[in-house]
Amino acid sequence: MKLKQVEELVLQSLEHELGGVKIYETALTCVVTSELKTEWEKYLDETRIHVQTLEALCRTIGLDPNKETPGRAVVRHLGTSLVQAMEMSLATDEPAAAELVACESVVIAETKDHLDWTLLGKCAEHLEGPEAEAFKAAYDQIEDQEDEHLYHSKGWCRELWIQSLGIKAMLPPPEEVQHVKTAMGAARAEQLAEVTRL
Repeated sequence: MKLKQVEELVLQSLEHELGGVKIYETALTCVVTSELKTEWEKYLDETRIHVQTLEALCRTIGLDPNKETPGRAVVRHLGTSLVQAMEMSLATDEPAAAELVACESVVIAETKDHLDWTLLGKCAEHLEGPEAEAFKAAYDQIEDQEDEHLYHSKGWCRELWIQSLGIKAMLPPPEEVQHVKTAMGAARAEQLAEVTRL
């Protein structure tokens, strides 16, 4: 294992979760749909815990959680850009459009989050000793939440967009109703939505 790159992954993951808190806080100012608001409030609370989990992982492996790297700066910039996109949309005074931009921003952020946690899980598989145990404990605590965040958010985004097009939408989306936490489950839920629309 390239330990320097492992450290970079941990720091970028932490930075992305810190940005995720700001993304959810901003998304909640854009949300119109009450069920989605409830979902995002839950995800915001969980994202705050993800930050704490990664800060604890840093301490366990002897890594300064405030260490700055070029990659971390890029991740921060991307998160800030998503927040700015939502703020721009809010300024147009079109609530439904702002909600869609917020949904897209959340999906983009959660896609990166999902990747980060998948990679952290790979690190747990290939490290040894206390470091491996620390990575595994963090991964086991968070991974299911990240799956839910991604697949449910994609479902919300798709169905709200479909609704905005004047097509029959399934709200809440089937991913939400079926409590989907896998890519296969998400694919089945999306197929169900399409069949139901016919």
